[in-house]
Amino acid sequence: MDNESNKVPAMADFEKELNDSFKKISEGDMITGTVISVTEKEITLDLQYYAEGIIPVENYSREPGFIAKDMVHPGDEVTATVVKTDDGQGNILLSRVDANDVLAWEKLKQLQEDKTVIDVTVKGIVNGGVIAYVEGIRGFIPASKLSLEYVEDTNPYLNKSLQVQVLDLDKEKDRLILSAREILREKAQEERRKKVSNVEVGFVTEGTVETIKPYGAFINLGNGLSGLVHVSQISEKRIKTPDAVLKVGDKVKVKVIAIKDGKLSLSMKALADVAAKEVSEETFELPKAGDATTSLGSLFTNIKL
Repeated sequence: MDNESNKVPAMADFEKELNDSFKKISEGDMITGTVISVTEKEITLDLQYYAEGIIPVENYSREPGFIAKDMVHPGDEVTATVVKTDDGQGNILLSRVDANDVLAWEKLKQLQEDKTVIDVTVKGIVNGGVIAYVEGIRGFIPASKLSLEYVEDTNPYLNKSLQVQVLDLDKEKDRLILSAREILREKAQEERRKKVSNVEVGFVTEGTVETIKPYGAFINLGNGLSGLVHVSQISEKRIKTPDAVLKVGDKVKVKVIAIKDGKLSLSMKALADVAAKEVSEETFELPKAGDATTSLGSLFTNIKL
């Protein structure tokens, strides 16, 4: 009885394999298999079928410089399109590129909706930006989206790794636009928040005037921090515009008077008010004993009794 029960799983496994062997595979079908070997010329898949699947390297990826042995490994699951049910050697000829043209755009759309951060490597330099591949699809990163600063020369970005997000895509026009700028901005903002959290109201420091606006001046405090001195906080005297007192590049001493939403409000006037108060407050010292006696004696010498 025990022997019979032990045979049941084996029979079930055999039945599955038998059913798999009868499944029909036709040209144009999209099937998924497991990589069992990789060479310089082809990738071999186990399709759970009587024949194995073969993907020529040129039909695996369009990415320039693609090296199968570096990018594909035994155990990887790969979805590909059937090109021929018999390649002349009893194998099924497959194309991952064709399958990718269908599946990749769906995945890219999901990556865009989720605002997923993607690691890419710049593979080419073109007019106005660089080229990187995502899911085998050629993507364009405009020069304006490579950095927080203006990028005039994109050549140093060749073969550089970047983190990007899908900015825009259009399958019909075969257009994929990527951007690193939003990710860099978020990282910079997070770094700034951390730095601001270490600053307290009342902190006094020196900074450099970096920009002047009608409503105030932005002061660079160093270490990636800056703050605004509102026009009303520049001078104890009333001024109409900041440039009446300040110019870009001036070194100024400021006091942090408020911190809100990660922004620093600064004041030059507060320090001037403190200095004025210190000057107006006279400090008296009691006279020494000898000085007091002399002073009293000199007073009586002018008095006639």
